[in-house]
Amino acid sequence: MFTRFEEFAASSMLGQPDSPPRLQGKLHFDKPWERQVFGLALALSKAGYFEWEDFRQNLIESIAQWEDEQCAGQPRWDYYQRFLVALEKTVLNAGVLGPEELAALTSALSQHN
Repeated sequence: MFTRFEEFAASSMLGQPDSPPRLQGKLHFDKPWERQVFGLALALSKAGYFEWEDFRQNLIESIAQWEDEQCAGQPRWDYYQRFLVALEKTVLNAGVLGPEELAALTSALSQHN
């Protein structure tokens, strides 16, 4: 069940360019990490580490960057990969993590997947 903030965050994205995938009206995650990164973004914003709107703007930018890439070199579309790129940029911009900390965390997580 969503709290008010989580409901606000999810519904603020409905019908927008950054709207998360849905299946029968509910948020849809294909892999556990997608649910985890979505929850992490909500939790960090709710705790005041960054404004949700700052994250949303980074997500819109991340999606636009993917759309602007040349088809030949473009990676397969993956909403949550774009979501993760936006979250990484947001936590760096907000000073939640430094570049070295983020790189170490990303490396450690990729070894577990």
